[in-house]
Amino acid sequence: MTDRELDAAGITDPALRAAYTRCRTLNARHGRTYFLATRLLPAARRPAVHALYGFARRADDIVDDLGATATPGERADALDALHQRLLAGLRGARTGEPVVTALADTAARYAIDPGLFSDFMTSMRSDLTVTDYATYAELRRYMHGSAAVIGLQMLPVLGTVVPRATAEPYAADLGVAFQLTNFLRDVGEDLDRGRVYLPADLLAAHGVDRDLLGWSRTTGHRDPRITAALTDAEALTRRVYTAAAPGVELLDPVSRPCVRTAFVLYGEILDAIAADGYAVLHRRAVVSDRRRAAVALRGFTGALFARGRARFRTAPSPSPAPMPSASASTGSGRGAA
Repeated sequence: MTDRELDAAGITDPALRAAYTRCRTLNARHGRTYFLATRLLPAARRPAVHALYGFARRADDIVDDLGATATPGERADALDALHQRLLAGLRGARTGEPVVTALADTAARYAIDPGLFSDFMTSMRSDLTVTDYATYAELRRYMHGSAAVIGLQMLPVLGTVVPRATAEPYAADLGVAFQLTNFLRDVGEDLDRGRVYLPADLLAAHGVDRDLLGWSRTTGHRDPRITAALTDAEALTRRVYTAAAPGVELLDPVSRPCVRTAFVLYGEILDAIAADGYAVLHRRAVVSDRRRAAVALRGFTGALFARGRARFRTAPSPSPAPMPSASASTGSGRGAA
């Protein structure tokens, strides 16, 4: 993390600065779209976003990347240990875990509801035992903790121009839309981990089940039934984006370019999936670096404009000229008007 961001956020303690820097590194390494959009926020708000991402990434790594030989029980123990360190950190204890240190500081600075972090950990723990979802309603219950709460955690950092409760449903929907996009993009990789995040009833409506997905993944062969199911999943995801879209205008103007950029870039992942013929079981769809740069440049221009307007609104007004005293005036009091 740049010293400018830490200085702008008023983070001076060396250990705390190191913790936030670790979170920024995780965001830059693993969250390319998320990190790019974060760069459009005012410098003072970026460390908090990195902290939120860094903690979520740490939990996700325990679930998926703790090591090929780690058992579900070992992963559960590691998640429980992380959760206990989080609870201690939120109470003000020193935990020695950089992502917890930064997250606890962010939660205190922005008065983020601690229950949101517990809900997140509950969903992470379910990934150790739940491998598919019968219906979209079941998947949404899981995504409350894995995605919706991320939007709700972000909301105090982004700021709103309306009461926060008014913006919360839109923030939650946007978190869900982003995760549904990732689910669709990563169908093949998730299947390798033994998970299917597309609702079973959506797949079954097109004659698709786990066995057919596995056959396609293993053989590299395509099947029109799978393409139809993935097309349906894309349409469902786009409906969630539509529900979330009005929330952008409810945010603090200086935060809108960041969220708009993320909104566009994640949406273009869906475009890339469709353009690639829904081949997500065989390769990952990507948005080109050139396109990402073009969207980011537009967002950067919007961010500069929003920050300029914010500075103009908060600039102190010129002090009025002092009214002349009665003894200094050259006429009556009315003549000085």
